[in-house]
Amino acid sequence: MKIQESAENYLETILVLKNRRGEVRSIDIANEMNFSRPSVSHAMKQFRENGLITMDDNGYIELTESGREIAERIYERHTLLSELLMKLGVQETVAKEDACRLEHAISAESFQKLREYWNRHQGVCADAEQCPDGK
Repeated sequence: MKIQESAENYLETILVLKNRRGEVRSIDIANEMNFSRPSVSHAMKQFRENGLITMDDNGYIELTESGREIAERIYERHTLLSELLMKLGVQETVAKEDACRLEHAISAESFQKLREYWNRHQGVCADAEQCPDGK
């Protein structure tokens, strides 16, 4: 399923908050993303209608299986891209901001190749100058 970047950001935020706090409500998402409560409520309504989340009577949000798959895919991309950029010497703040943009644009094929490269070379080099160049 192809969804918009903003939807991916919401789902990733739900996953991160759930892992951090154990419970997630719309207000938590609004606070984390610095969005208005009505904007978040509208998005959550759309996600419920599309089967990406469930919400109980107390307003607690859970990702469905399909919502979790999307969130985990985006979170993995964000984490790996952030770490890779920092390993290359990019300042942490910049690396995380760039990773947030790249995580939505990179193709599945390109990300798979980056992941394979990262897994082969992670921890092999102490800094960017010592990293093998594409081998």
